[in-house]
Amino acid sequence: MTTGVGVPAVDEVLAELAALEDPRIRAVNEAHGDDHGVNLSALRAVAKRLKTQQDLARDLWATGDTAARLVALLICRPKAFGPEELDTMLRQARVPKVHDWLVNYVVKKSPHAGQLRLAWFTDPDPVVASAGWALTSERVVKAPDGLDLPALLDTIEARMKDAPDRLQWAMNHTLAQIGIDHPAYRERAVAIGERLEVLKDYPTPPNCTSPFAPIWIREMVRRQQEA
Repeated sequence: MTTGVGVPAVDEVLAELAALEDPRIRAVNEAHGDDHGVNLSALRAVAKRLKTQQDLARDLWATGDTAARLVALLICRPKAFGPEELDTMLRQARVPKVHDWLVNYVVKKSPHAGQLRLAWFTDPDPVVASAGWALTSERVVKAPDGLDLPALLDTIEARMKDAPDRLQWAMNHTLAQIGIDHPAYRERAVAIGERLEVLKDYPTPPNCTSPFAPIWIREMVRRQQEA
């Protein structure tokens, strides 16, 4: 059954994703809080074949299935969502990979990103607030005018140490980006990171940069200077 000539129905996409399930991939993903077992390259191939389909994207999202939602985020039109719809979607996106893709692939491309950043930044739900901080990191790098960087550092210094994991990670990212992209605040950003020691012992694979802010800042600055 299809929704139209050459247009797959939601059930067909779900069946295709189910056929791609790999128990080993699911086990790895579940260790990181992601409840699906589809190889992301295979999932992206499904989305590439489907191409942009906003109605199908909405229908796939509505299933609540994680793999289907990831496909939905790849085939949607980011600018077609209103701010209320994006807010609802974010509050539904409790799976880390869905949350990450929604923010990075959809919200950041939305004309409502600035409005949502301000709304989410102080939300009492730490998962929602983490999206506000992710959008703030984007502003720190690409459009810092109008941001109060000292105030951001004050908030990070006061709250990051005891923040829930996902919010802590997002705040740490903002701290690192301030230190990397704004030399006037680099020394303070490094000092905050060294004092709080957030992610200091985070396991980092060989040839990857530690997320511990002082190391991250110094390494990225070194690369900029050598470029």
